[in-house]
Amino acid sequence: MTWVNIKRVSKAGFVSFLRNGMTSLSAVLVMFISLFIITSLVLSSALSSSIINMLKDKVDINVYFKSNATEEDILALKEKIELLPEVREATYVSSEESLANFKERHKDNSLILSSLDQLKDNPLGAVLSIKAKEPSQYEGIAKFLEEDGVSISADGSGIIDKINFYQNKLVIDRLTRLISATEKVGFSISLVFALIAIIVTLNTMQLAIYTAREEISVMRLVGAGNWYIRGPFIVSGVMAGLIASVLVLVIFYPITAWVGGKTADFLAGINLLNYYTANFLQIAAITIGSGILLGAVSALLSVRRYLHI
Repeated sequence: MTWVNIKRVSKAGFVSFLRNGMTSLSAVLVMFISLFIITSLVLSSALSSSIINMLKDKVDINVYFKSNATEEDILALKEKIELLPEVREATYVSSEESLANFKERHKDNSLILSSLDQLKDNPLGAVLSIKAKEPSQYEGIAKFLEEDGVSISADGSGIIDKINFYQNKLVIDRLTRLISATEKVGFSISLVFALIAIIVTLNTMQLAIYTAREEISVMRLVGAGNWYIRGPFIVSGVMAGLIASVLVLVIFYPITAWVGGKTADFLAGINLLNYYTANFLQIAAITIGSGILLGAVSALLSVRRYLHI
């Protein structure tokens, strides 16, 4: 198709979109609903991912060391742990830091603080806090720490006193199942609603093009090519998708502004408005791209039946 034909087809599609005002408005409204659903799915997916990541960040296992364990031996073990592909982060807290943190947590309890003052030595040992990339990987890390030779000091004695994984195993297992179920349910819901949006848009475009079936037949009789017939309808579909996507992006700002404060109150500071504004370009690209694609593909498939090809 030459550039002249492209301009003619584009102009014809633009004129057709404006001329069929009510039909075009119906297409825009239906595509608005479809794109609203798609954009809502994008934001809800981001929100659920943030919640899952927040839950993952709350889980860790602590390795407690014997009083005779040297800092050199502990740091050597820390280096071994950090080499594991399952480990996201390992943080060392010395016995002095553990004591300072304990005093800070109980600064309002004079009885506990006075009891600590009576002790000559620091009762708290060093701790190694380990965070895995996935909750299901903590058991493997715990077994690695229990292997022979992993936690041996220079003099041949073991340096680990306790690993709290087995005390937290029930909570970690429940969290693993919850995260897995949430991800599966979220994907299924997103897939169902996305299919509904596509089907509704396709049916609406078919109704819109049905009114022009006689015009298509006449164009076929006078020898117009298939792409010359399709072109104006595709342009109209793209225009409907573009207008609907812009309306969705505009209306989502006040919605996220209203919902954002509420989500921040009960989701540990996760503000939907902040996410929407920070990732606006990506969201706009997905919404506008989906609108243009839905409009073009729906028009292409709808006009196909009237071309008898």
